[in-house]
This record gives sequence, C-alpha cells and structure tokens, in this order.
Amino acid sequence: MSNIREAVMDLERHAAEQGWDRPLGLYALVPTSELLAAEPALASLLGIDSPADPNELTPVEQEELPPDVPLEEALGSILWPEGVAGCALVMERLVVKGSDETLAADEDPTTSGKETEEIRMVAGVLRDGSRHCAMRMRGHDSEDEVLNGPDLIPALTSALALTLDLDEG
Repeated sequence: MSNIREAVMDLERHAAEQGWDRPLGLYALVPTSELLAAEPALASLLGIDSPADPNELTPVEQEELPPDVPLEEALGSILWPEGVAGCALVMERLVVKGSDETLAADEDPTTSGKETEEIRMVAGVLRDGSRHCAMRMRGHDSEDEVLNGPDLIPALTSALALTLDLDEG
C-alpha cells in the first residue's frame, strides 16, 4: 500500500503555509529511504535519526515550468526517471462557482460575467497507479475544509500519470 495520500496532504499543508498567489509547483515523489541512502547528509539536515519508513515519500520540488507553455503541453514533455516513485502538482485556478469549469489563464473574471472562486489543487500519482488529490477554496481557507480523495481531479491525475508512462487506457 502506497502513501500517496500522505504525500499529497503534506504538500497541501506546505502550500497553505506559503499562502495564496503562488506559482505552479511540480514535485518528484521519491522514496525517503532511497533519498537518504543516496544523500546521507540530508538525514542530519532534516533531523532524521532513524531509518525512514520504506513507504514514506519525500517531495522534491522541480524547476518551474515555462510560463508561456500550456500546462498540458509542458506535462507532455516530461518523463520521469525510474528512481522517481511518482509526481505531484500544486496549482491555483479560478473556477466558475457551481461547476467544474475553470477560467482560461487569459480570461478576465471581471469581464466574463461568471462568478468565480479561487482554488488550490494538489494532485499526485505513483507508478503503481495510486493517486490522490486535495482541493482548498480560498473562501474556505482552513485545514478542516480541504476536500480530498483519489478521484477529485481526474483530468489532472491522468495528465500526471502520463509523465510516469502509465497507461491511462
């Protein structure tokens, strides 16, 4: 059993601590035990004094995706190396209230005539096919109101699965 849920919820809490209006964040999910074996100095830096749980994952933030490239296209150009157990994405979007429609990046909510709400989405996928998502609405910005589940944002988890070369058919 993987712990993708814990990794996603940890990333969601981390994003919440950083506040709103942050750029998109892409993370490799690496088994903590393998990361510490490859980089022993990290254990003392992170204050880890015992062997890591073999199922524990550490998110490793990647370089920013190019802002002028659509997300789908940027994700389509990524293929993670074998040592990466999974990946996760943290992003903010404006959604039309009462629907699953998001506004285009260049669409102005004040001129669209649509009532919108800002949300933060965190989606993660592992090579074993496990996935989990979390969603926080800016208007309900508290940890006890974070929605989460494996099928919350299926289009995003499917796009992330393709970066791991997982068959989505």
